[in-house]
Amino acid sequence: MNQLENSQFLGKEKISNLMLKFSIPCVLSLLVSALYNIVDQIFIGNSELSALGNAATGVVFPIFIIAQAFAWCFGDGCAAYLNICQGRKDTKSAHRVIGTGILITIFVSLVLILIFFPLKVQLLTLFGASDNSIDMAMEYFNIILFFFPIYMLSNMMNAIIRADGNPAWSMASMLFGAIINIILDPVFIFGLHWGMAGAALATVIGQFISFVISFVYFFHTKTFKLTKESFVPDIKTFSHALKLGTSSFITQTTIVIISLVCNIMLAKYGAISKYGVDIPIAIIGIESKVFTVVINMVVGIVLGCQPIIGYNIGAKNYMRVKQLYKSILMCTIIIGVVSTLLFELAPQAVVGIFGNPTNIPNPKDYWEFAEKTFRIFLSLVTFTCIIKMTSIFFQAVGKPAQAVISSIIRDIVCFIPLILILPIFLGIEGILFAAPVADFIAMIVATLLTVSFLKSLNMNYVKKKTETVLKSSKQGVIVTIAREHGSSGKQIGKLVAERLNIPFYYKEMTALAAQESGLDREFISKINANSPKMLHSLYLSTEVIKQSIIAQDKVIHKIADNGSCVIVGRAADYVLRNHKNVVRIFIYAPEDYRTKRIMEIYGDSIGEAKRNIYHSDEARAAYYKNISGNIWGERKNYDFLIDSSIGIENCAKTICNYIISHK
Repeated sequence: MNQLENSQFLGKEKISNLMLKFSIPCVLSLLVSALYNIVDQIFIGNSELSALGNAATGVVFPIFIIAQAFAWCFGDGCAAYLNICQGRKDTKSAHRVIGTGILITIFVSLVLILIFFPLKVQLLTLFGASDNSIDMAMEYFNIILFFFPIYMLSNMMNAIIRADGNPAWSMASMLFGAIINIILDPVFIFGLHWGMAGAALATVIGQFISFVISFVYFFHTKTFKLTKESFVPDIKTFSHALKLGTSSFITQTTIVIISLVCNIMLAKYGAISKYGVDIPIAIIGIESKVFTVVINMVVGIVLGCQPIIGYNIGAKNYMRVKQLYKSILMCTIIIGVVSTLLFELAPQAVVGIFGNPTNIPNPKDYWEFAEKTFRIFLSLVTFTCIIKMTSIFFQAVGKPAQAVISSIIRDIVCFIPLILILPIFLGIEGILFAAPVADFIAMIVATLLTVSFLKSLNMNYVKKKTETVLKSSKQGVIVTIAREHGSSGKQIGKLVAERLNIPFYYKEMTALAAQESGLDREFISKINANSPKMLHSLYLSTEVIKQSIIAQDKVIHKIADNGSCVIVGRAADYVLRNHKNVVRIFIYAPEDYRTKRIMEIYGDSIGEAKRNIYHSDEARAAYYKNISGNIWGERKNYDFLIDSSIGIENCAKTICNYIISHK
C-alpha cells in the first residue's frame, strides 16, 4: 500500500475495522510481554517457595524495570529514528544509529551489572526484602543480573524490528521466549527442585531464546543493513535517537520510583502491623503483575490506534478523531469495569492463582491483606485505565504537555505524596487508599483536559480542494534558505528565484506535503508555531508530527529531483545533504533590525516582536536539531551566511553572485 492509499485507508476505512487491524497485534504483543512478569510468580507461589518466594520476586521486579527503561529508551529511540529515515529515504544514518544503539545497550547493561552486583544486599533491602526473603531474592537476582545484556538487547532489538515493518517477528520473539519460560518453570521448580534458581534460569533461558530470534532477524532486515561500519560509534547522530526515546525512559523510571516508595512504606508500616513485612510485599507484587495485564490491554488498544489518531488529527478529520476517542474510551471502560468486578467480587480467586501461603506464620493474615489490597487499592482501576489511555491519546494528537500532565498527576503529584501521608493516620491501610484517592483526583484533571481539547476541535472545518503541482524546471543548482525570524529570508529567497529564473518553494512545499500525506496543509505549515516551548523534542516525536515531517522530506526530495529551484525553510539544507548541486544559505540579522521589520509587517509592539523572534527562532532551532542532530545557524552547516540588514535587494544580489560564481 503506497502513501496515498494508506492515507485514504486511515481517513476513510470504518473505525471498528481499523481498530481491529491495528490494535489486536499490539494488545497481543503487550500481553505476551506481561507473561514474563507473571509466570514465575505463579509457579513460585504454587511451590514450596510460596509467599516468601513471591515477596522475593516482588523486590527484584523494580530492578528489571530499570534495565527495561534503558532498553526501551534506546530501542524506541532507534525505532523512531529509523521511521524518520525511512520517510526521507536516508539509508546511511539509520544503520549507524542502530549499530551505536546496540553497542550502548551492551555498555549500559555491563555498567548496571558492575553497579548492582556489589550493592545487591543494600539494593534489595531498599526495595523491601526482609530477613526472611533476602536470601531467596539474592538467589533469583544473581542469575537474572548476569543476563542483563541478553535481556536488554532483546527488548531493544524488538522495538527496531517493529519499526522495520515486521511486528509479527517481534511478537514471535517474545511469544517463543514466554512459552519456553512456561515450560521450564515447572520442570526446574517442581521436577528438579531448583527453587528460586530454577525460576530464574527458566526466565533467562526464555530471554535468551527471544534474543536469538531477534538476532536472526537482523540478517534479514527490510529497510537497513548492518555492516562493520555500523558499529563504529556515532554518538552525535545517536543523541538524536536518544531524545526520541526519552519519553519511554521517563515512563519506566516513574514505575521504578513508585515501586521503590511503595515497597519502602509497605516494609515500614507492615513491620508494625499484624501482617509483617513479607505479606504486604508479596501481595503488592502479585497486584502489580495482575494490574500489568489489565493496563497492557488498554495501552495496546490506544497504542495500536496512534497512527489512525495521528493521521486524522493532521488531516483535520475532527469528527473521526472524536469517534475514535469514544470507541477507545468505551473499550477502556469495559476492560476497567470487568476488572473491577473481578477484583471486588473474587479477589481470593485471583490471588489464589499464585498459590497458597505455606511458609508464613498466619495464612489468614495473607488472605485478609490480599482482599483488602484488591478491593481498596484497585477499586478505581477503571479510572487508572482511562487516565493512562488519555495520556497516550494526547501523545497521538501532538499534545505532549497534556500527555505529561495527565500522566504525572496520578503517579508523581498525587500517589507518591498520598502514600507518604495517609499511613501516618491510617496505618498500612493508608497505602492502599492512596491509589483510589490519586485515581479520583487525576481522573478529574484528565477529564477537564480531554473536554477542553475535544471542544477546541473545529467540527465545521471544510478542507479546501486545491491542487498544487511541481513547477517546471531544468536541472541545475538547488538553493536552500534557512533564516532567522524577521530577517526577510522568504522575500530574499523569492527575489533570488526571480533573478535566477527558477521556481520558488515556500508555502507550496506544505501544499505538496499535504497532498503526499493526506494531512492538512495548514497543520503541516504550523508545526513550528504549535510546538510547545518546553517540550519541543517530545512534540516533534509524536506520531502525527513524524508523519508530517516524513511527508515534507519526501516532497523536498521530489522538488530537488525536479530541477533547479529555491527552497525556503523546513531544514531543506539537511534533508538534501546528499543531493548534488545544493547551495546552503543562512540569512541572519541583528535583533534590532529584525524587531523593526516585524513591527512594520505585523504591527506588533516592541515587546511582542521580541517575544515572537525568540519563540520562532527557538522552535526552528529545535526542529532543525530534531531532524538533523546539528545546531541551527552554526556556520559549518551552511555554504554561505549573510546579514540581511544590508538590504533585501543587496542581499539577493550578493547571493545570486555567489551562486553564479560557484557553478
